Amino acid sequence: MAESICRALRDGALEGEFAPALTIKDSISSPFGFDVFTHVLAQLSSNILAGKSQPRGVVLVAFSRSPSFYVDLLKRRGSDAASSQKWIRILDCYTDPLGWKDQIVDSTNTCDTSLEASSEVACLCKDVRDLDKLYPLIIEQGTGLSGCGKQRFSVAIDSVDELLRHSSTSSVAGLLSNLRSHDQVSCVFWLFHSDIHEDKATSILEYMSSMVASIEPLNQSANWKRGNLENFSLLEQNFGKGRLNVRFKRRNGRVRVLCEEFHIEQEGISFTSVSSGDGVVNHSLVPKVQFSLQLSEKERMERANVVLPFEHQGNGQTIQIYDGRRSLTEDKKEAAPTFNGKLQTSKNSGEGEIIYFRDSDDEMPDSDEDPDDDLDI
Repeated sequence: MAESICRALRDGALEGEFAPALTIKDSISSPFGFDVFTHVLAQLSSNILAGKSQPRGVVLVAFSRSPSFYVDLLKRRGSDAASSQKWIRILDCYTDPLGWKDQIVDSTNTCDTSLEASSEVACLCKDVRDLDKLYPLIIEQGTGLSGCGKQRFSVAIDSVDELLRHSSTSSVAGLLSNLRSHDQVSCVFWLFHSDIHEDKATSILEYMSSMVASIEPLNQSANWKRGNLENFSLLEQNFGKGRLNVRFKRRNGRVRVLCEEFHIEQEGISFTSVSSGDGVVNHSLVPKVQFSLQLSEKERMERANVVLPFEHQGNGQTIQIYDGRRSLTEDKKEAAPTFNGKLQTSKNSGEGEIIYFRDSDDEMPDSDEDPDDDLDI
């Protein structure tokens, strides 16, 4: 399933449609969203370097980690970001997000060390509160990768929470919508901590996303506010592993839900499939409605005992089908041409012949008279 996410981001957007968007959502009960985010980023980077993806580069908007952290991370995953300026740009919103360093008058801090060793691929953003300036910065960095042609680039935001901290939900939603609708943006994905925001923000981000990856603990019965021995045991069971539920929204309106279990290891995150018999995901993600979507055992038995109005019951006798044209008591030999279902043909002419039987003897032959002659028109 994680491969399905990476494949959708790799394929990118269709002509005339919004770019696919992925929301990676976690909570304090299973805080492994950043591990999933870095896994998706590394897989997309590998596809870009191999020339197998629609986007030719990625613009990483870094809020929660420094650019040097991502350079080292991608280098450990086999993608040396510091050695290439052709496929990655890092918009540094981590070092000085509010521009405070410019306001400090100190001769010892006059040198700019914000970009560190990743200065070749990083660009400093000094005011994350102004989304009207942040959007053109992202597009500018992406255009520098893909050029002015039809080549596209992807956008990765490691924390939407920082945007929601300094701006309204509608402004953040407008920024994400503008990114999805841009002609050169191939895909967008972001990380979101759902339990520190209102339900309204979660609903808006999920509505805007074509894919929602929800990270949940394996055992959700733990009360995280109580510190008894039982809950410590549950915490130990959920430590370093969990469940990843992904909801795909198709263009035709259909929704597909998949589930995998993951385990955090020293070299990264690994995923294992969940058997189809496990119904935890289906029950937890079914929309809450006022009526039951399943039949009880009594309702199934009552439905099976319903006699349909046109169902032939037989009653232990030989089943004979009446076609409405002749009586079942007539001579079988006489009725044979009617029921054999074969087209009688003339041996001499080799042409087909249509035989018509009236429904009853009271039926009058067809007439050339106008059936509406008796109407006063």
